[in-house]
Amino acid sequence: MSPVLYVLISLATGIIVGFVFRLFIARLQLSSAEEQSRRVVEEARREAEATRREAVLESKDALLREKNKFEAETRERRGELSKLERRLLQKEENLDKRISALETREKSLHLNEKLVQERLEEIQSDQERLQSALENLSGMTAEQAREMLIHDLKEKAKYEASRYITKIEAEARQTAERKASEIIVSTIQRCVPEVVSEASVSSVSLPGDEMKGRIIGREGRNIRALEVLTGVDLIIDDTPEAVVLSCFDPVRREVARRALERLVSDGRIHPAMIEEAVAKVRRDVDKIIIEEGEKAVFDLGLHALHPDLVRSLGRLKYRTSYGQNVLNHSITVANISGLIAGEVGGDVQKAIRGGLLHDIGKGVEVEGGGGHALIGAEMARVVGEDPVVVNIIGSHHGDRESNCLESVIVAAADAISAARPGARKESLDGYVKRLENLEKIANEFRGVEKSFAIQAGRELRIMVHNEVVDDAQVKDMAREIAGRIEKELKYPGVVKVTVIRETRIIEYAS
Repeated sequence: MSPVLYVLISLATGIIVGFVFRLFIARLQLSSAEEQSRRVVEEARREAEATRREAVLESKDALLREKNKFEAETRERRGELSKLERRLLQKEENLDKRISALETREKSLHLNEKLVQERLEEIQSDQERLQSALENLSGMTAEQAREMLIHDLKEKAKYEASRYITKIEAEARQTAERKASEIIVSTIQRCVPEVVSEASVSSVSLPGDEMKGRIIGREGRNIRALEVLTGVDLIIDDTPEAVVLSCFDPVRREVARRALERLVSDGRIHPAMIEEAVAKVRRDVDKIIIEEGEKAVFDLGLHALHPDLVRSLGRLKYRTSYGQNVLNHSITVANISGLIAGEVGGDVQKAIRGGLLHDIGKGVEVEGGGGHALIGAEMARVVGEDPVVVNIIGSHHGDRESNCLESVIVAAADAISAARPGARKESLDGYVKRLENLEKIANEFRGVEKSFAIQAGRELRIMVHNEVVDDAQVKDMAREIAGRIEKELKYPGVVKVTVIRETRIIEYAS
């Protein structure tokens, strides 16, 4: 045998033996694996059985617990339902009782309603009989009695309203007077003007009575020339060493006074000299007028005032009202107006400007008709003054309606300046006439017994019949009389109206 074959056979035999051995080994391993798997399966079966039994036991326990819980809840619900059922039964019983009681009450109310209706019919019948009896006794119908009752109620309400209005007015007046007094006192303390009283007729002193003849001249030519050139009346009478000049225009009177003084001082009095003196004095007076107007404007710190207004303002230096110099009065009013405007929050500059110009119409009043307030307002409007200033001038005496705070302030300042003690004077005839007019207005009212104008016309005291005028009418009467005085009379300051009603009861013991 060749070695190769031997090797091949050996190799094949080895392979077969190896395969058989491996197969044997594989079978042994398979048998061992099957045994092991059987053991694992058996063990798993036993564990599964044990687990199943445990699960069954746990399920049974859980089911038992749930059953016990359900039975407990069921018993509890049944108890609650039993309680609710008992409560419902009790409520039904209570409702039945209430329904029964309501039915009984309804029957009782129905019976009472019938009784009330019958009683109302009886009362109505009695009322008709009583009304008929009252109408027969009083002689008035029910409608008349109702109207009488309504009238009494109205009168009572009117009386109560009058008392309430009086109380409110008194409180408001006290507050207003206190505040106004504070402002006015503060203003007057800060502005103390000089009180000047000037005569309305000028006089010229002469060195001797023989000068009167020289003033008259031959056949009166000197006095006629002076009167024609100046527009004044010269009164030469028995007054020693004096000549009186009379003219409604204070500027003309001032020109004549200065010219006559110049002529008397020079000693040469004839028509040509008179004409020259009057012309020179007129130029001097015109210059003084402009200087006085400019001085007033400068002293008050105003600016851009029209030359016509400055000239008219300067003319007020020679104008008086009740003896009060109008230029000084205007400056005083301007100062007071500025101070009051500063206190109450108004426009200070406009108040001062309006206060200075409020009487500007008096400087041109002789040249046109109408009141000085309207003339001054028109003059200010024409020269382009502020509408507020125009309203101040036109409304300070009530000729126009005030439409701004500054107008009211200037009107109040005007009254303050004019009402100061010694600021103004008036003739005896005018004074007596004013008192007579005050008493005349009061006596025209029904129920007035007596009236007295006292305190130089500052107060009007009125006595009324208590049978004619009641307490509710006294207040209305005082207000109406004050309104008539404001409307019909012109007076400086304030007039106090006092109406007195008293009840006197007299008995005699014998």
